Amino acid sequence: MVSLKSRSLMPVSGAEAVLAVACLAAALLAFLLVRQLVKQRRPPGFPPGPSPIPVIGNIFSLATEPHVFLKKQSEVHGRIFSLDLGGIMTVVLNGYDCIKECLYHQSEMFADRPSLPLFKKMTKMGGKMLLNGLLNCKYGKGWIEHRKLACNSFRYYGSSQRLFERRITEECMFFVDAIDKYKGKPFNPKHLVTNAVSNITNLIIFGQRFTYDDRNFQHMIELFSENVELAVSGWALLYNAFPWIEYLPFGKHQKLFRNAAEVYNFLQEVINTYSQGRVKHEPRHYIDAYLDELEQSTGNPNSSFSYENLIYSVGELIIAGTETTTNTLRWAALYMAMYPNIQERVHREIDSVLSNGRPPSMEDKHRMPYVEAVLHEVLRFCNIVPLGIFRATSQDATVNGYTIPKGTMVITNLYSVHFDEKYWNDPSVFSPERFLDSSGNFVRREAFLPFSLGRRHCVGEQLARMEMFLFFTTLLQRFHLQFPPGTVPTVTPKLGMTLQPKPYSICAVRRQQKLSCAGDTPYHK
Repeated sequence: MVSLKSRSLMPVSGAEAVLAVACLAAALLAFLLVRQLVKQRRPPGFPPGPSPIPVIGNIFSLATEPHVFLKKQSEVHGRIFSLDLGGIMTVVLNGYDCIKECLYHQSEMFADRPSLPLFKKMTKMGGKMLLNGLLNCKYGKGWIEHRKLACNSFRYYGSSQRLFERRITEECMFFVDAIDKYKGKPFNPKHLVTNAVSNITNLIIFGQRFTYDDRNFQHMIELFSENVELAVSGWALLYNAFPWIEYLPFGKHQKLFRNAAEVYNFLQEVINTYSQGRVKHEPRHYIDAYLDELEQSTGNPNSSFSYENLIYSVGELIIAGTETTTNTLRWAALYMAMYPNIQERVHREIDSVLSNGRPPSMEDKHRMPYVEAVLHEVLRFCNIVPLGIFRATSQDATVNGYTIPKGTMVITNLYSVHFDEKYWNDPSVFSPERFLDSSGNFVRREAFLPFSLGRRHCVGEQLARMEMFLFFTTLLQRFHLQFPPGTVPTVTPKLGMTLQPKPYSICAVRRQQKLSCAGDTPYHK
């Protein structure tokens, strides 16, 4: 007979060891599951929302057309409701009144950014955490310092200088001359539009433009554009909820990280190149101005300026200065070809103001109310940044009787503002006339927020408006836009942080030639 003491000293069999490991794994899994379910409980006073799937929450509901889905949910749960994004409790704001209340009347409370694992990972490309920048920086001293420097740079090197308007006009000429080389034959305008628009931001950041055949810069812009799309993909949302999927060898988040690392290395090289020849306190562009701030803050442990944050900020400025304006102009060209009657009215107005073919200037803007109306309707109808950039509450907030705890992620559905039936008649119809009064004068509309609102509104709004007007007017002054015979592109957008047109071909025909896209029959107005 074996005693209890002697039995305890006997070696454990392989089956028993496997059973013990299985029990431990099951206990750990049960613990993680319970913890996840506890995280997914709505706090007291929190807004209601659609029922989540256990563990993953409402993530998959945002897989296709999330802006449309969120607007429909607001019709069920109210203008302010909540989502569960895999344990990340999120508040969604819909409609102009609700968004204005939060972003304008309570602007400081809704000025923070959420601490998402995805952006933490994306900002470790330099080997340590980058805490400050413009888009995803937490609200506080670092963000204020970086935003002030960016605003001053845009003002000093950009939109407030008459000389800079001349440089935009020069880029417009490079742009239309490049289009002229296609001689009215079909081409995809994305490459030329992207390069032309990004060059305006490049003038502020680097002090000079890049040629349209600069392959390295083109490649970087393509990576930026791809990451803007991937950053709100299903894989990105899953990564935020379950960061351990980083160790899976597959998934779009891996592509996102590879792109970010490649862009980081490129930006290091280009910053080093354009900082050469720098003279202290005589900045030529944003990089010089940043390096001046960095040197002045040497030895200050509380300073937010660092070389890594310079790289991060340059990348953000390139994205912000390229994506929105590029996609607006691409949508504008698409809709001009789709609505020839609108395009013809734009032509007539341009011709009446710009006599003898002189290039447009910003002084002409107030005399082109219909051009202004068209550009505003493109921004409204196409919703270039439909969900803005995710925000977070910097302190506990109360909205419509609901309690939103500090640190809660907030989605502002700007699409719902531009399709808010309270402020827009027939919002699903593309109609520039909604921005004109009975006398044909341009009128501003209150519920129009393409550049967002409050403390986090777009830092480059004034510059973007200059670019849109000058590029669009120059393009339509020289060309008639039409689709290749027998083709009509889809207007269903390509989803991402921005809504961009799916690739399409267009023909830009010299207006004085009045030839069809085929090039062999006259074009009749």
